[in-house]
Amino acid sequence: MTTMALLLCRVSFWLLFYIFVGYPLLMWLWARVAQRPVRKQPILPTVSIIIVVRDGVRHIRAKLKNLRALDYPPEYIEIIVACDGCKDRTAALVRHAHDARVRVLEFPVSRGKALCLNDAVSTARGEVLLMTDVQHKLSPLALRELVGNLGDPRVGAVSGSLELENVSSTFAHGVNAYWRYEKFLRHQESCGGSTIGVCAALYAVRTELFKPLPPDTLLDDVLVPMDVAASGRRVVFEPRAVVWGETAQAPVEEQPRRLRAMVGCFQLMDVAPWLLSPSRNPLWFQFVSHKLLRLLAPWLLLGILLSSAYLARHHMAYGAVLVVLLLCIGVVPMERAQPNAGRWLPVRLMVAFFYLNLYAVQASIAYARSRGEHLW
Repeated sequence: MTTMALLLCRVSFWLLFYIFVGYPLLMWLWARVAQRPVRKQPILPTVSIIIVVRDGVRHIRAKLKNLRALDYPPEYIEIIVACDGCKDRTAALVRHAHDARVRVLEFPVSRGKALCLNDAVSTARGEVLLMTDVQHKLSPLALRELVGNLGDPRVGAVSGSLELENVSSTFAHGVNAYWRYEKFLRHQESCGGSTIGVCAALYAVRTELFKPLPPDTLLDDVLVPMDVAASGRRVVFEPRAVVWGETAQAPVEEQPRRLRAMVGCFQLMDVAPWLLSPSRNPLWFQFVSHKLLRLLAPWLLLGILLSSAYLARHHMAYGAVLVVLLLCIGVVPMERAQPNAGRWLPVRLMVAFFYLNLYAVQASIAYARSRGEHLW
């Protein structure tokens, strides 16, 4: 029993170390040893901007105004707004936008984002598809920066860079720190070849490389770039193509989005099983390291907690590990009782890390129950 506990503790620890430290370090080193710079060109292809929205009446006017302010020839742009079962006046506001470039696809019954994207793309006339959402604001140069990367014929898709606004609470600061870490990792993957995912709020893809998404697909921002990589083209990250969005201030506000993203990772193995094949997925190593292993993180932490609790009776070192883990967990209720503690960076990181892993556990249970259905 002691041998099994030792093995569980050590394997769990080293896997966690690899997920959060080893793999990012490996990508950083690879980006320097085998750097593949993008040969950007000042090209101006025609662009179809696609927005899939459900009940977006609060944001649609501001979004269309933001798109009109893009530093890009207006005659090269069309805007397609797909209303997925909207119960409000979103479609009516789009029709009265007084912009000939804007057209609306209205689906009275909700069909899910994936099918709406498929239909919108099937009507698109642009050489490039720009995917964005209704709540986020693009920088004026975002579109030019993205398509400049497509001037390199080796590049098939480009991700923008999300910047979080109104970061004020302890939880929001922790999430913002996590997102900066995630962008660093995507940048390193991009510099050495291709990044695994793109920013759902802003990414561009060559129209001919877009493959229709399976129904109910939750993570188009992962499956679309993986399809592009499978075609032999690169997926790159462009830090100068900025999109701004607000982050949740409390864990309960962030939970639905995180659950959707994590359930979507599980679902990918159903809708695109080829992603698990090293012979069919050219980014298999990165996909497993970046996406799939993170789903194991909360269970690995639980393994360390239980094994160290058992081993603490025999080895003082494991008793110390147990105390450290319990203190880290205790930071969460402490921060709620003493919000001023959130001024310290370690507290912010611990709070965000706790909730993100809690959501991963909830996503595992939710997927086992529903297989990802009814999540938009």
